[in-house]
Amino acid sequence: MIRLFKHYVPLPLLLLLLSEAVVLFSSMYAGTALRFTGGRYGEFESAGPTLPRALVFTFVMLGIMTAFGMHQRDVKQESEWGYSVRFIASFAVGLVAMLLIFYAVPSLYLGRGAFGFVFLIAFVGAAVTRIIFIRLFKLDALNRRILLLGAGSRSSKVETLERDENGQRKFNLVGCLPLTNSECCITKTRVLQYQGSILSVAKKHRVDEIVVGVRERRNGGLPADQLLECKLAGIEIVDLSSFFERETGQIQLESLNASWMIFSDGFSRGSIKDITKRMFDIAASSALLLLTLPVMFITAILIWLESSGPILYRQERVGEYGRSFPVLKFRSMRIDAEHDGVPQWAKKQDDRVTRVGRVIRKMRIDELPQVFNVLRGDMSFVGPRPERPYFVNELTGQIPYYPSRHTVKPGITGWAQIRYPYGATTEDAIQKLQYDLYYVKNHTLFLDLVILLQTAQVILFGKGAR
Repeated sequence: MIRLFKHYVPLPLLLLLLSEAVVLFSSMYAGTALRFTGGRYGEFESAGPTLPRALVFTFVMLGIMTAFGMHQRDVKQESEWGYSVRFIASFAVGLVAMLLIFYAVPSLYLGRGAFGFVFLIAFVGAAVTRIIFIRLFKLDALNRRILLLGAGSRSSKVETLERDENGQRKFNLVGCLPLTNSECCITKTRVLQYQGSILSVAKKHRVDEIVVGVRERRNGGLPADQLLECKLAGIEIVDLSSFFERETGQIQLESLNASWMIFSDGFSRGSIKDITKRMFDIAASSALLLLTLPVMFITAILIWLESSGPILYRQERVGEYGRSFPVLKFRSMRIDAEHDGVPQWAKKQDDRVTRVGRVIRKMRIDELPQVFNVLRGDMSFVGPRPERPYFVNELTGQIPYYPSRHTVKPGITGWAQIRYPYGATTEDAIQKLQYDLYYVKNHTLFLDLVILLQTAQVILFGKGAR
């Protein structure tokens, strides 16, 4: 993992992005040079400077590919057949986008013949790059070798993270050193029998990193002198909370304590950061409003035609520092959806949802009026989703650190929304809180841009909608 602007990015993903950027950028030069060969340098020069076209083409294509889910945290999932379809679709949309840009900005226009060569080279080059990366990063030899200290219930979760959903190894867990006589929750074959120092074990197994999962660190529970010896020998030492944060994009509640939150980096605020985020909110919301005005107008008409009642739905939500505000949404349920006055989670196949509502909820169109909440300052474009006071009070009593998500403004979209499907239970709320805490700790303009691009994937493929 590489930490980029406080956000953890897998090294294979970063290398893939950079490689594709080079391929896309170079394809503009290669394509135009190929088109204007044979002594027609005058035509080549009259086509205009290539650098602006190459930069625009690179950023547009990378942005669209990210929106189509081609730059996930786990590169190894790229081998799935579905990703091949998304890859082709992303280039098809990229082709249309570039043609629109050529029409809107004549100075960037490139002839059909030249652009045909550029696009073909870019497509083939990006495809070959992905094939190489898929095969290269399946090699276990390239994964970090990790030694785990501690064998309790918290530490055992490291073992479950070793492989992704496709069974591909994300890191090599070489073994575990229990250190105490407490119950061992790690697979017995993983437990290492050692004599001597931790450093000797680490050198024997060529360990790159030691993850400390020991709960009790006082009174000799943690061999600090031996860990210092490992640190000085060049082996990285990381605690369990930081390891989970890096590998999962979550802050695990089970391994979390107040002292870690106090002394870890992150959870920072500042006037410059707040001003930058506010400017981003206004720009993103204004752009979304202009782009979706026709969609919002048609949606309002359809809601009005289908059933009586208000088109817009106002509902009290909890915002920054626990302050309540009315959130705006297109009405997607019957007007008597909560006739008994008791708030309810939305369920799969919820019979309270109207026919129009089922479509606009699937496509997240019902959330569009919240751009006015953002422009008014109640919300940010990116942040934890605002929850109703009834559920906030209920979850605060059940889940530790739940109020911490209210230290930033809620958002139309967020890290939890692109990483976890719609939640309708307390367990779902715990999972989403862990993603929200990661955002609260690490939010930057870079992370907001990442979330914004990946939100398009959620909308395109309807992930998590109800």
